[in-house]
Amino acid sequence: MIKIAVIGTGYVGLVTGTGLSDFGNKVVCTDINREKIEILQKGEIPIYEPGLKELIDRNVSSGRLSFSHDIGTAIQNAEVIFIAVWTPMGVNGEADLSAVIEVAKTIGRNLNRYKVICTKSTVPIGTGDKIKEVIKDNLNSDNSDNTFDVVSNPEFMREGSAVKDFLLPNRVVIGTESEKAKSIMKNIYRPLFINETPMVFTNIPTAETIKYASNAFLAVKISFINEIANLCDVTGADVHVVAKGMGLDGRISPKFLHPGPGFGGSCFPKDTSALIHMGEKRGVDFNVVMAALKTNEHQRLHVYKKLLMLMNENVKGKKVAILGLAFKANTDDVRKSAAVYFLEKLLKDGAIVTAFDPIANSNMEKIFPAVGYCNSLNEAVKDTDAVVILTEWHEFRGMDLEKVASLVREKVILDAKNILNPNELKRLGYNFDNVGRPTVK
Repeated sequence: MIKIAVIGTGYVGLVTGTGLSDFGNKVVCTDINREKIEILQKGEIPIYEPGLKELIDRNVSSGRLSFSHDIGTAIQNAEVIFIAVWTPMGVNGEADLSAVIEVAKTIGRNLNRYKVICTKSTVPIGTGDKIKEVIKDNLNSDNSDNTFDVVSNPEFMREGSAVKDFLLPNRVVIGTESEKAKSIMKNIYRPLFINETPMVFTNIPTAETIKYASNAFLAVKISFINEIANLCDVTGADVHVVAKGMGLDGRISPKFLHPGPGFGGSCFPKDTSALIHMGEKRGVDFNVVMAALKTNEHQRLHVYKKLLMLMNENVKGKKVAILGLAFKANTDDVRKSAAVYFLEKLLKDGAIVTAFDPIANSNMEKIFPAVGYCNSLNEAVKDTDAVVILTEWHEFRGMDLEKVASLVREKVILDAKNILNPNELKRLGYNFDNVGRPTVK
């Protein structure tokens, strides 16, 4: 049983710490946010992630998982320290490493024997070397003889399925130049070795690059299928069938070929921008990734214009219901979601907006308090002039279109996630649009 300290209890840190404890390690999850730690100590969790509550409860009960705001003590008692703090996008698109640097300083001040320092946060290439320097600069006279190794172990968890992605990953990437650190990391992930999970052992810069390259490629794939969907809009082709035909090619695969109002969330926008910034600093042009970001920005406006067309180019004084506020289903994360863009535009254009999301209402209300947040789909659509679907919740997939028709003032629907049957909408007399699908087959 390896003693582990995880610093940071956001999506990455909390799922990582819990997952590592489930692998049989003894884990302390720490955070400078005392309120967050107190919530966790009470048996509650500050984020919504399917399956996480049950996993936490099981490992807390077993004595393998605990929570503390005493980061120094956790570092001193640990054999391995995972850095899992947030690295937001800076003003110029560069990743903000201030939290990572502060953690590295704290580690240096509390280093009392050999430890493995593992970076789980998404960080720019070269951060591993920077962490080494910061730790060395902050060693005091009592611990200056102690050694440590730095490891890059990027995460590949999707919000909404993070627990599954951690416990049953497609691969584990470990970047280190130290055989000792490599052996310890293999021991931490021993259950995955038994399950023959693919393991990629490499150096730190390569591990850091794999993370950014993966997210950038997926962002490009989403932007590509959105452009194909826009072509389908004007040709009568069905983008769902196009995507299926493409995905049957093993070189392409069907994953992330789902058109919509553009990608959002906490990763793709900031990681693509950070990759472009890294390239600029080193004289490397990321023209494809830049095009994907440009397409993503255009897609939001393109889909919003579809709503304007459905409403005769005028939303002022009209009541519009937004269904889905999170950037994707099975999460309460509204960062960079399509709903943020739509709410900004609608409110600016003078619309009266109601909204419903099964999980994310409270998070969006902090940003847009003027919106009328509802407790159900039916409440949100009542007496509205248009309904817009922006998140692919199952509740919306199975919505009773006849019931909705009886509640709305005008039967207008923009299905920006392509989850409704166009033929059924047509049969019920809706004025509707979607993204790249013909209205009648």
